[in-house]
Amino acid sequence: MREVGLWRVIAILAATAAGARAQSPFDNPVGGPLPSPGITSPILPQPAPAESEADLSLSATLVGGGQRLRSGLAWRVYEDKAEAGKPAIVARSTDATPSFRLPPGSYVATVTYGFASASKRVTMSGSATSEDIKISAGALKLSGSIGNQKIAPNQLAFSIFVPIGANSEGRLVRSGVKAGEVVRLPEGTYHVVSTYGESNAIQRADLKVENGKVTDATLNHRAATVTLKLVAAPGSEAFAGTAFSVLTPGGDTIREAIGAFPSVTLAEGDYVLIARHEGQVYTREFKVESGLDRDIEVVAKAS
Repeated sequence: MREVGLWRVIAILAATAAGARAQSPFDNPVGGPLPSPGITSPILPQPAPAESEADLSLSATLVGGGQRLRSGLAWRVYEDKAEAGKPAIVARSTDATPSFRLPPGSYVATVTYGFASASKRVTMSGSATSEDIKISAGALKLSGSIGNQKIAPNQLAFSIFVPIGANSEGRLVRSGVKAGEVVRLPEGTYHVVSTYGESNAIQRADLKVENGKVTDATLNHRAATVTLKLVAAPGSEAFAGTAFSVLTPGGDTIREAIGAFPSVTLAEGDYVLIARHEGQVYTREFKVESGLDRDIEVVAKAS
């Protein structure tokens, strides 16, 4: 009995060892094969999305009055690159409130209003941006008169200067300005020269331009327009093809003209008229009175 029990224990231990050797390391101890291990790539950080273009909206307002400008504007947008010799223009417009689509970066927005201008640095970072630029500007509106009588605009021309030191005409801003024209200028004092006709009828004035205001100025001339004639007798037909010279009493030539009856606008004062016709020379002294337009006749007397 003791011997049979011993053999039974040995048989059970042998069977258990054989079962352990036959089991695969990949067998699932609870039944079925173990799942195969997966082979995966390492998890890398994803790059941040690139910043995209965005809208830059611009407007301009006058300093002082706060008036939003609706016309007469010229816009430029430049790349703000310190190392560049001349910044490149990336956008331009003449709209009152333009909008530009720009990539991220640094820019300089510039607006011109007549002869006044202003600029502002803008940084774009992928989101819509709005900027209002302040302009320090006013305007001049010019006209001329003789006494209470307005001078026709087509007979006037104005020049506008910036004084420099003691020189009232230090720097020319603009010439050929017409009467009634609105000239936009930076705030400051300007020297204005008004020319009536094409001779010496000239008036000057220093005028101040204020922010947000139009300075309406009338320059008063003391002059008249005279019609020159060479005649055989007072009130008779004028000789055609006559060459006229108008001189000061000191002999300086003011104006020359050719014709039967040319008209000349002259400043108030004394003058000498010389008429040349068919080899003959005739002279006469005359006086110009402000506002008195008249004929000046030279009588051709035989020598």
